[in-house]
Amino acid sequence: MDTMTSHDSTLGDVLKILISVVLPPVGVFLEVGLGKHFWINILLTLLGYFPGIIHAVYIISKR
Repeated sequence: MDTMTSHDSTLGDVLKILISVVLPPVGVFLEVGLGKHFWINILLTLLGYFPGIIHAVYIISKR
């Protein structure tokens, strides 16, 4: 049963990363909600699209 949970978690992370490439704040929102990382990602995405993507992938892969 642990293998299935791990597989589902990995698949969910891959989907969040794919969403983050298109809309970085949405991927962060799905991972952490409306916390400080979401607002940091909004700011980074507004300052430059790629910093927002890098931050989003970092947040998703860290958890």
